[in-house]
Amino acid sequence: MKILLAIDGSQCSEAAVEEVARRPWPEDGEFRIVSVVEPPGALTAEPYMGIDGYFEEVERLKRKRAEEILATAAAVLRDGAGTARLSITTEVLTGSPKRAIVEEAEVWGADLIVVGSHGYHTWERLLLGSVSQSVAAHAPCSVQIVRCRKKESEV
Repeated sequence: MKILLAIDGSQCSEAAVEEVARRPWPEDGEFRIVSVVEPPGALTAEPYMGIDGYFEEVERLKRKRAEEILATAAAVLRDGAGTARLSITTEVLTGSPKRAIVEEAEVWGADLIVVGSHGYHTWERLLLGSVSQSVAAHAPCSVQIVRCRKKESEV
């Protein structure tokens, strides 16, 4: 079974990593953990745009952060009760998360995609859209969306 775990370092993606790590999986299971870096683009004029290499530096920092997130998640899975003995690979993808996750699942032949739900409220979801909803709607395989537990201060 091939499981694609898509994470972004948010609280909800951490919940997805923990969910995957604690659950038992078939012995032939393979995990591919991905994080997607969206290249920065100028929507409006910024004072920093005149600096040579500004966008390249922003993308380099985002990629470095994604690599750290992936390393942490891989360590959690390697220590997990149900995942310690399984094959685990990681990769930083570039592009739109909604599209890159689905395309990676198709190319790799994933049987399951696991993503965290950002838990946006109605207005935020309407304005920003939901990566997890888009992945669920377009994925070539089953999708598990892991919800975050609400903090006591939010209840």
